[in-house]
Amino acid sequence: MQTPLPVFDPAHFRPSRREMLRVGFVGAVGLTLGDLFKLHAIAQAAEEQPAATAPVAESIILIFLEGGMSHLDSFDPKPYAPIEVRGELGVVNTRLDGVQFSGLWPQTAAVADKLAVIRSMTHGEAAHERGSHTMLTGYKPSPAIVYPSMGAVVSHELGGRNNLPPYVAIPNAGGAFGFDGTGYLSPAFGPFSIGGEPQNDQFVVRDLSLPPGVDETRMERRKGLLAAVDQHFKSLEQSDALDALDSFYQRAYSLISSPQAREAFNIKAEPPEARDAFGRHAIGQRLLMARRLVEAGARFVSVFYGGWDFHKDVHGGMRGLTPPIDQAFAALIRDLESRGLLGKTLVMLATEFGRTSRINKDRGRDHWPKVFSIALAGGGLRTGQVVGASNADATEPAVDPVSPADVAATLFGQLGIDPAKKLLSPGNRPIDLVRDGRRLSRLVS
Repeated sequence: MQTPLPVFDPAHFRPSRREMLRVGFVGAVGLTLGDLFKLHAIAQAAEEQPAATAPVAESIILIFLEGGMSHLDSFDPKPYAPIEVRGELGVVNTRLDGVQFSGLWPQTAAVADKLAVIRSMTHGEAAHERGSHTMLTGYKPSPAIVYPSMGAVVSHELGGRNNLPPYVAIPNAGGAFGFDGTGYLSPAFGPFSIGGEPQNDQFVVRDLSLPPGVDETRMERRKGLLAAVDQHFKSLEQSDALDALDSFYQRAYSLISSPQAREAFNIKAEPPEARDAFGRHAIGQRLLMARRLVEAGARFVSVFYGGWDFHKDVHGGMRGLTPPIDQAFAALIRDLESRGLLGKTLVMLATEFGRTSRINKDRGRDHWPKVFSIALAGGGLRTGQVVGASNADATEPAVDPVSPADVAATLFGQLGIDPAKKLLSPGNRPIDLVRDGRRLSRLVS
Protein backbone atom coordinates (compact mmCIF):
# COMPACT_ATOMS: atom_id res chain seq x y z
CA MET A 1 0.00 0.00 0.00
CA GLN A 2 1.30 3.42 -0.92
CA THR A 3 2.03 5.66 2.06
CA PRO A 4 -0.21 8.75 2.00
CA LEU A 5 1.64 11.93 1.15
CA PRO A 6 2.04 14.38 4.05
CA VAL A 7 0.13 17.63 3.98
CA PHE A 8 1.69 20.87 5.17
CA ASP A 9 -0.39 22.22 8.07
CA PRO A 10 0.54 25.81 8.93
CA ALA A 11 -1.25 25.53 12.28
CA HIS A 12 1.31 22.93 13.42
CA PHE A 13 4.33 24.32 11.60
CA ARG A 14 7.12 25.25 14.02
CA PRO A 15 10.06 27.03 12.37
CA SER A 16 13.59 26.45 13.55
CA ARG A 17 15.68 29.22 15.08
CA ARG A 18 17.45 29.60 11.78
CA GLU A 19 14.17 29.95 9.95
CA MET A 20 12.81 32.51 12.42
CA LEU A 21 15.93 34.59 12.00
CA ARG A 22 15.52 34.36 8.25
CA VAL A 23 11.89 35.49 8.41
CA GLY A 24 12.91 38.40 10.64
CA PHE A 25 15.54 39.41 8.13
CA VAL A 26 13.11 39.22 5.25
CA GLY A 27 10.54 41.27 7.15
CA ALA A 28 13.15 43.94 7.82
CA VAL A 29 13.89 44.29 4.13
CA GLY A 30 10.20 44.14 3.26
CA LEU A 31 10.38 41.06 1.02
CA THR A 32 7.34 39.00 1.97
CA LEU A 33 7.51 37.31 -1.42
CA GLY A 34 10.35 35.20 -0.03
CA ASP A 35 7.97 33.70 2.48
CA LEU A 36 5.41 33.11 -0.26
CA PHE A 37 7.92 31.25 -2.41
CA LYS A 38 9.14 29.27 0.58
CA LEU A 39 5.66 28.16 1.60
CA HIS A 40 5.01 27.20 -2.00
CA ALA A 41 8.12 25.02 -1.99
CA ILE A 42 7.15 23.24 1.24
CA ALA A 43 3.67 22.46 0.00
CA GLN A 44 4.76 21.39 -3.47
CA ALA A 45 7.37 19.08 -2.01
CA ALA A 46 4.61 17.28 -0.11
CA GLU A 47 2.09 16.84 -2.89
CA GLU A 48 1.96 15.59 -6.45
CA GLN A 49 0.78 17.96 -9.14
CA PRO A 50 0.57 16.33 -12.58
CA ALA A 51 -1.32 17.82 -15.49
CA ALA A 52 -3.33 14.87 -16.74
CA THR A 53 -4.42 16.19 -20.11
CA ALA A 54 -2.80 18.28 -22.79
CA PRO A 55 -3.31 21.96 -21.96
CA VAL A 56 -5.06 24.23 -24.44
CA ALA A 57 -4.85 27.43 -22.39
CA GLU A 58 -1.91 28.70 -20.37
CA SER A 59 -3.60 31.18 -18.05
CA ILE A 60 -6.93 32.49 -16.78
CA ILE A 61 -8.20 35.98 -16.05
CA LEU A 62 -11.25 35.86 -13.77
CA ILE A 63 -13.23 39.10 -13.53
CA PHE A 64 -15.59 38.82 -10.58
CA LEU A 65 -18.40 41.36 -10.23
CA GLU A 66 -19.09 41.29 -6.51
CA GLY A 67 -22.65 41.85 -5.34
CA GLY A 68 -24.62 39.92 -7.94
CA MET A 69 -24.98 41.53 -11.35
CA SER A 70 -28.46 41.55 -12.88
CA HIS A 71 -28.63 39.18 -15.84
CA LEU A 72 -31.67 40.99 -17.24
CA ASP A 73 -29.69 44.24 -17.32
CA SER A 74 -26.58 42.74 -18.87
CA PHE A 75 -26.40 39.58 -21.02
CA ASP A 76 -29.98 38.26 -20.91
CA PRO A 77 -32.44 41.12 -21.52
CA LYS A 78 -36.10 40.34 -22.09
CA PRO A 79 -37.25 43.12 -24.45
CA TYR A 80 -40.75 41.67 -24.91
CA ALA A 81 -41.46 41.09 -21.22
CA PRO A 82 -43.62 43.51 -19.19
CA ILE A 83 -41.91 46.73 -18.16
CA GLU A 84 -41.64 45.57 -14.54
CA VAL A 85 -39.47 42.71 -15.80
CA ARG A 86 -37.56 44.14 -18.75
CA GLY A 87 -36.79 47.45 -17.10
CA GLU A 88 -35.84 50.68 -18.82
CA LEU A 89 -32.33 50.15 -20.19
CA GLY A 90 -33.24 48.91 -23.66
CA VAL A 91 -31.15 46.53 -25.75
CA VAL A 92 -28.28 46.59 -28.21
CA ASN A 93 -27.70 44.15 -31.07
CA THR A 94 -24.53 42.10 -30.91
CA ARG A 95 -22.32 40.60 -33.60
CA LEU A 96 -24.23 37.35 -33.15
CA ASP A 97 -27.39 37.04 -35.23
CA GLY A 98 -30.50 37.42 -33.11
CA VAL A 99 -28.57 37.95 -29.86
CA GLN A 100 -29.02 41.15 -27.87
CA PHE A 101 -27.43 42.52 -24.72
CA SER A 102 -28.66 45.25 -22.42
CA GLY A 103 -28.32 48.72 -23.93
CA LEU A 104 -25.51 49.55 -21.49
CA TRP A 105 -23.14 47.02 -23.11
CA PRO A 106 -22.48 48.31 -26.66
CA GLN A 107 -18.73 47.71 -26.70
CA THR A 108 -19.05 44.17 -25.37
CA ALA A 109 -21.81 43.57 -27.94
CA ALA A 110 -19.26 44.51 -30.62
CA VAL A 111 -16.95 41.64 -29.53
CA ALA A 112 -19.73 39.11 -28.87
CA ASP A 113 -18.38 36.92 -31.66
CA LYS A 114 -15.36 36.35 -29.40
CA LEU A 115 -17.54 35.35 -26.44
CA ALA A 116 -19.44 32.35 -25.18
CA VAL A 117 -22.28 33.69 -23.06
CA ILE A 118 -23.88 31.21 -20.68
CA ARG A 119 -27.44 32.30 -19.95
CA SER A 120 -28.40 29.26 -17.88
CA MET A 121 -26.03 29.41 -14.91
CA THR A 122 -27.77 28.11 -11.81
CA HIS A 123 -27.15 27.21 -8.18
CA GLY A 124 -29.10 27.42 -4.93
CA GLU A 125 -27.14 29.91 -2.83
CA ALA A 126 -28.88 33.26 -2.37
CA ALA A 127 -26.51 34.77 0.23
CA HIS A 128 -23.47 36.72 -0.98
CA GLU A 129 -20.96 34.68 1.02
CA ARG A 130 -22.35 31.32 -0.07
CA GLY A 131 -22.84 32.41 -3.66
CA SER A 132 -19.27 33.70 -3.85
CA HIS A 133 -17.91 30.47 -2.39
CA THR A 134 -19.92 28.45 -4.89
CA MET A 135 -18.80 30.43 -7.93
CA LEU A 136 -15.13 30.78 -6.98
CA THR A 137 -14.62 27.18 -5.85
CA GLY A 138 -17.17 25.21 -7.87
CA TYR A 139 -18.44 23.74 -4.59
CA LYS A 140 -21.53 24.32 -2.48
CA PRO A 141 -20.39 25.60 0.95
CA SER A 142 -19.95 23.00 3.67
CA PRO A 143 -19.92 23.49 7.46
CA ALA A 144 -17.11 20.96 7.67
CA ILE A 145 -14.56 22.34 5.20
CA VAL A 146 -13.69 25.41 3.15
CA TYR A 147 -12.83 24.48 -0.42
CA PRO A 148 -9.96 26.08 -2.34
CA SER A 149 -10.66 28.70 -4.98
CA MET A 150 -10.06 27.84 -8.60
CA GLY A 151 -7.06 30.16 -8.54
CA ALA A 152 -5.52 28.28 -5.62
CA VAL A 153 -6.06 24.96 -7.39
CA VAL A 154 -4.32 26.28 -10.51
CA SER A 155 -1.45 27.55 -8.36
CA HIS A 156 -1.19 24.16 -6.66
CA GLU A 157 -1.33 22.15 -9.86
CA LEU A 158 0.73 24.24 -12.25
CA GLY A 159 3.03 26.42 -10.16
CA GLY A 160 4.66 29.59 -11.38
CA ARG A 161 6.55 30.71 -14.46
CA ASN A 162 9.19 33.34 -15.13
CA ASN A 163 9.72 34.17 -11.44
CA LEU A 164 6.15 35.46 -11.16
CA PRO A 165 3.67 34.33 -8.50
CA PRO A 166 1.30 31.85 -10.16
CA TYR A 167 -1.83 33.40 -8.64
CA VAL A 168 -2.34 37.17 -8.39
CA ALA A 169 -5.27 39.19 -7.03
CA ILE A 170 -6.09 42.70 -8.27
CA PRO A 171 -6.36 44.97 -6.38
CA ASN A 172 -6.21 42.85 -3.21
CA ALA A 173 -6.60 39.29 -1.99
CA GLY A 174 -9.63 38.61 0.15
CA GLY A 175 -12.20 39.72 -2.41
CA ALA A 176 -15.57 38.00 -2.61
CA PHE A 177 -15.66 37.45 1.16
CA GLY A 178 -12.27 35.74 1.15
CA PHE A 179 -13.32 32.80 -1.01
CA ASP A 180 -10.50 33.56 -3.45
CA GLY A 181 -8.27 31.81 -0.88
CA THR A 182 -6.80 28.35 -0.43
CA GLY A 183 -9.39 26.57 1.69
CA TYR A 184 -7.94 23.26 2.85
CA LEU A 185 -4.79 23.68 0.75
CA SER A 186 -1.65 25.27 2.12
CA PRO A 187 -1.67 29.09 2.23
CA ALA A 188 1.35 28.83 -0.05
CA PHE A 189 -1.06 28.54 -2.98
CA GLY A 190 -2.98 31.70 -2.16
CA PRO A 191 -3.07 34.86 -4.25
CA PHE A 192 -0.35 37.48 -4.22
CA SER A 193 -2.04 40.85 -3.81
CA ILE A 194 -0.71 43.80 -5.78
CA GLY A 195 -1.78 45.95 -2.85
CA GLY A 196 -3.15 49.02 -4.58
CA GLU A 197 -4.98 50.57 -7.51
CA PRO A 198 -3.13 50.62 -10.85
CA GLN A 199 -5.11 53.72 -11.87
CA ASN A 200 -3.38 55.82 -9.19
CA ASP A 201 -0.44 57.91 -10.32
CA GLN A 202 1.61 56.86 -7.28
CA PHE A 203 0.82 53.16 -7.65
CA VAL A 204 3.71 50.83 -6.84
CA VAL A 205 3.30 47.08 -6.31
CA ARG A 206 4.37 46.15 -2.81
CA ASP A 207 7.38 43.85 -2.38
CA LEU A 208 8.85 44.87 -5.75
CA SER A 209 10.54 48.01 -4.52
CA LEU A 210 13.18 48.39 -1.87
CA PRO A 211 12.01 50.26 1.23
CA PRO A 212 13.21 53.81 1.88
CA GLY A 213 16.84 53.89 2.90
CA VAL A 214 17.67 50.50 1.34
CA ASP A 215 19.41 50.82 -2.01
CA GLU A 216 20.83 48.08 -4.25
CA THR A 217 24.20 48.19 -2.51
CA ARG A 218 22.68 47.89 0.93
CA MET A 219 20.50 44.99 -0.20
CA GLU A 220 23.58 43.16 -1.48
CA ARG A 221 25.28 43.67 1.91
CA ARG A 222 22.24 42.23 3.65
CA LYS A 223 22.28 39.26 1.32
CA GLY A 224 25.90 38.72 2.33
CA LEU A 225 24.93 38.91 5.99
CA LEU A 226 22.21 36.36 5.40
CA ALA A 227 24.71 34.01 3.80
CA ALA A 228 26.95 34.33 6.85
CA VAL A 229 24.01 33.62 9.17
CA ASP A 230 23.15 30.55 7.08
CA GLN A 231 26.68 29.24 7.38
CA HIS A 232 26.67 29.76 11.15
CA PHE A 233 23.46 27.87 11.72
CA LYS A 234 24.51 25.07 9.42
CA SER A 235 27.22 24.36 11.98
CA LEU A 236 24.66 24.25 14.80
CA GLU A 237 21.82 22.14 13.39
CA GLN A 238 21.05 19.76 10.59
CA SER A 239 18.59 21.50 8.27
CA ASP A 240 18.77 19.88 4.85
CA ALA A 241 15.12 20.65 4.18
CA LEU A 242 15.62 24.33 4.93
CA ASP A 243 18.83 24.39 2.92
CA ALA A 244 16.86 23.06 -0.02
CA LEU A 245 14.56 26.06 0.29
CA ASP A 246 17.32 28.66 0.07
CA SER A 247 16.67 29.01 -3.65
CA PHE A 248 13.16 30.23 -2.98
CA TYR A 249 14.43 33.24 -1.06
CA GLN A 250 16.73 33.82 -4.00
CA ARG A 251 13.66 33.78 -6.27
CA ALA A 252 12.27 36.69 -4.26
CA TYR A 253 15.52 38.58 -4.72
CA SER A 254 15.49 37.65 -8.39
CA LEU A 255 11.99 39.02 -8.78
CA ILE A 256 13.13 42.35 -7.38
CA SER A 257 16.31 42.47 -9.44
CA SER A 258 14.92 40.99 -12.69
CA PRO A 259 13.94 43.76 -15.13
CA GLN A 260 11.59 41.39 -16.95
CA ALA A 261 9.72 40.33 -13.82
CA ARG A 262 9.47 43.84 -12.43
CA GLU A 263 8.32 45.13 -15.79
CA ALA A 264 5.27 42.87 -15.68
CA PHE A 265 3.90 44.99 -12.84
CA ASN A 266 4.93 48.31 -14.37
CA ILE A 267 1.66 49.58 -15.79
CA LYS A 268 3.25 52.97 -16.44
CA ALA A 269 5.18 51.36 -19.29
CA GLU A 270 1.92 51.07 -21.25
CA PRO A 271 1.52 53.72 -23.96
CA PRO A 272 -1.13 56.36 -23.23
CA GLU A 273 -3.36 55.10 -26.03
CA ALA A 274 -3.48 51.62 -24.46
CA ARG A 275 -4.39 53.04 -21.07
CA ASP A 276 -7.05 55.18 -22.70
CA ALA A 277 -8.48 52.19 -24.59
CA PHE A 278 -8.98 50.25 -21.35
CA GLY A 279 -10.23 53.36 -19.58
CA ARG A 280 -8.59 55.60 -17.02
CA HIS A 281 -10.77 54.19 -14.26
CA ALA A 282 -10.39 51.45 -11.68
CA ILE A 283 -11.60 48.46 -13.69
CA GLY A 284 -9.87 49.60 -16.86
CA GLN A 285 -6.44 49.76 -15.28
CA ARG A 286 -7.04 46.56 -13.27
CA LEU A 287 -7.72 44.65 -16.49
CA LEU A 288 -4.75 46.22 -18.22
CA MET A 289 -2.58 45.05 -15.32
CA ALA A 290 -4.11 41.58 -15.63
CA ARG A 291 -3.16 41.44 -19.30
CA ARG A 292 0.42 42.44 -18.48
CA LEU A 293 0.65 39.69 -15.88
CA VAL A 294 -0.63 36.83 -18.03
CA GLU A 295 1.55 38.01 -20.88
CA ALA A 296 4.54 37.78 -18.54
CA GLY A 297 3.63 34.32 -17.24
CA ALA A 298 1.11 34.52 -14.38
CA ARG A 299 -1.19 31.50 -14.36
CA PHE A 300 -4.34 32.87 -12.73
CA VAL A 301 -5.29 36.51 -12.18
CA SER A 302 -8.41 37.45 -10.23
CA VAL A 303 -9.80 40.94 -10.80
CA PHE A 304 -12.52 42.19 -8.46
CA TYR A 305 -15.04 44.93 -9.28
CA GLY A 306 -17.76 45.26 -6.67
CA GLY A 307 -20.89 47.22 -5.95
CA TRP A 308 -23.56 45.30 -7.94
CA ASP A 309 -25.97 44.65 -5.06
CA PHE A 310 -28.76 46.92 -6.27
CA HIS A 311 -31.77 46.30 -4.05
CA LYS A 312 -32.65 49.92 -4.75
CA ASP A 313 -32.59 51.81 -8.06
CA VAL A 314 -31.06 48.99 -10.08
CA HIS A 315 -31.13 50.94 -13.32
CA GLY A 316 -29.43 53.98 -11.85
CA GLY A 317 -26.80 51.74 -10.30
CA MET A 318 -26.24 49.86 -13.54
CA ARG A 319 -25.87 53.14 -15.43
CA GLY A 320 -23.06 54.06 -13.07
CA LEU A 321 -21.12 50.78 -12.92
CA THR A 322 -21.62 49.26 -16.36
CA PRO A 323 -19.96 51.68 -18.83
CA PRO A 324 -16.46 51.26 -17.32
CA ILE A 325 -16.62 47.44 -17.33
CA ASP A 326 -18.16 47.43 -20.80
CA GLN A 327 -15.24 49.50 -22.10
CA ALA A 328 -12.54 47.60 -20.20
CA PHE A 329 -13.83 44.09 -20.90
CA ALA A 330 -14.15 44.72 -24.63
CA ALA A 331 -10.70 46.35 -24.68
CA LEU A 332 -9.20 43.32 -22.92
CA ILE A 333 -10.62 40.93 -25.50
CA ARG A 334 -9.37 43.06 -28.40
CA ASP A 335 -5.97 43.57 -26.83
CA LEU A 336 -5.41 39.89 -26.09
CA GLU A 337 -6.42 39.02 -29.64
CA SER A 338 -4.14 41.64 -31.20
CA ARG A 339 -1.18 40.26 -29.22
CA GLY A 340 -1.89 36.64 -30.13
CA LEU A 341 -2.74 35.87 -26.51
CA LEU A 342 -6.49 35.25 -26.64
CA GLY A 343 -6.19 31.66 -27.81
CA LYS A 344 -4.11 30.73 -24.77
CA THR A 345 -5.72 33.05 -22.20
CA LEU A 346 -9.15 32.08 -20.90
CA VAL A 347 -11.18 35.07 -19.70
CA MET A 348 -14.26 34.70 -17.49
CA LEU A 349 -16.60 37.51 -16.46
CA ALA A 350 -18.74 36.21 -13.60
CA THR A 351 -20.71 37.15 -10.50
CA GLU A 352 -22.15 35.28 -7.51
CA PHE A 353 -25.77 35.16 -8.71
CA GLY A 354 -28.37 37.10 -10.67
CA ARG A 355 -31.25 39.31 -9.61
CA THR A 356 -35.01 38.87 -9.38
CA SER A 357 -36.91 39.41 -12.60
CA ARG A 358 -39.58 41.71 -11.19
CA ILE A 359 -38.45 45.11 -10.01
CA ASN A 360 -39.28 45.63 -6.33
CA LYS A 361 -40.98 48.57 -4.61
CA ASP A 362 -37.62 50.38 -4.31
CA ARG A 363 -37.00 50.04 -8.05
CA GLY A 364 -34.33 47.46 -7.35
CA ARG A 365 -33.83 43.76 -7.89
CA ASP A 366 -33.12 41.22 -5.13
CA HIS A 367 -30.86 38.14 -5.00
CA TRP A 368 -31.69 35.33 -7.45
CA PRO A 369 -29.39 32.32 -7.89
CA LYS A 370 -31.77 30.10 -9.87
CA VAL A 371 -30.63 31.55 -13.19
CA PHE A 372 -28.06 34.14 -14.26
CA SER A 373 -25.42 34.80 -16.91
CA ILE A 374 -21.64 34.77 -17.27
CA ALA A 375 -19.37 35.38 -20.26
CA LEU A 376 -16.28 33.44 -21.37
CA ALA A 377 -13.67 34.17 -24.01
CA GLY A 378 -10.44 32.74 -25.38
CA GLY A 379 -8.56 29.81 -23.92
CA GLY A 380 -9.34 27.51 -26.85
CA LEU A 381 -13.08 27.60 -26.14
CA ARG A 382 -15.67 27.54 -28.91
CA THR A 383 -16.90 31.12 -28.81
CA GLY A 384 -19.35 33.17 -30.86
CA GLN A 385 -22.33 31.45 -29.24
CA VAL A 386 -24.88 31.56 -26.45
CA VAL A 387 -25.06 28.47 -24.24
CA GLY A 388 -28.37 27.66 -22.58
CA ALA A 389 -31.34 29.96 -22.09
CA SER A 390 -33.56 31.27 -19.34
CA ASN A 391 -37.34 31.14 -19.50
CA ALA A 392 -39.54 34.02 -20.68
CA ASP A 393 -39.25 36.06 -17.49
CA ALA A 394 -35.66 35.00 -16.63
CA THR A 395 -36.55 33.16 -13.44
CA GLU A 396 -35.08 29.72 -14.20
CA PRO A 397 -33.16 27.85 -16.90
CA ALA A 398 -35.28 26.77 -19.86
CA VAL A 399 -32.49 24.97 -21.74
CA ASP A 400 -29.18 23.36 -20.68
CA PRO A 401 -28.70 24.40 -17.02
CA VAL A 402 -25.03 24.93 -16.17
CA SER A 403 -23.60 24.61 -12.65
CA PRO A 404 -20.51 26.24 -11.15
CA ALA A 405 -18.95 22.77 -11.01
CA ASP A 406 -19.45 22.46 -14.78
CA VAL A 407 -17.63 25.76 -15.28
CA ALA A 408 -14.78 24.70 -12.96
CA ALA A 409 -14.37 21.39 -14.80
CA THR A 410 -14.27 23.22 -18.13
CA LEU A 411 -11.69 25.76 -17.00
CA PHE A 412 -9.44 23.17 -15.37
CA GLY A 413 -9.62 20.95 -18.42
CA GLN A 414 -8.52 23.78 -20.72
CA LEU A 415 -5.42 24.23 -18.55
CA GLY A 416 -4.60 20.53 -18.70
CA ILE A 417 -5.72 19.83 -15.14
CA ASP A 418 -7.76 16.66 -14.82
CA PRO A 419 -11.14 17.55 -13.23
CA ALA A 420 -11.41 13.96 -11.98
CA LYS A 421 -8.28 14.26 -9.88
CA LYS A 422 -8.44 14.13 -6.09
CA LEU A 423 -6.59 16.44 -3.71
CA LEU A 424 -5.58 15.72 -0.14
CA SER A 425 -7.16 17.70 2.67
CA PRO A 426 -5.81 17.79 6.25
CA GLY A 427 -5.75 14.26 7.59
CA ASN A 428 -4.86 12.95 4.13
CA ARG A 429 -8.50 12.72 3.15
CA PRO A 430 -8.91 12.61 -0.66
CA ILE A 431 -11.37 15.17 -2.00
CA ASP A 432 -12.58 15.50 -5.58
CA LEU A 433 -11.08 18.43 -7.43
CA VAL A 434 -14.52 18.88 -9.03
CA ARG A 435 -17.66 17.16 -7.76
CA ASP A 436 -20.69 16.54 -9.96
CA GLY A 437 -19.37 18.72 -12.75
CA ARG A 438 -18.69 17.94 -16.39
CA ARG A 439 -16.80 19.77 -19.10
CA LEU A 440 -19.25 21.67 -21.28
CA SER A 441 -19.22 19.86 -24.61
CA ARG A 442 -20.48 22.86 -26.54
CA LEU A 443 -17.45 24.86 -25.43
CA VAL A 444 -14.57 22.39 -25.72
CA SER A 445 -13.13 20.32 -28.54
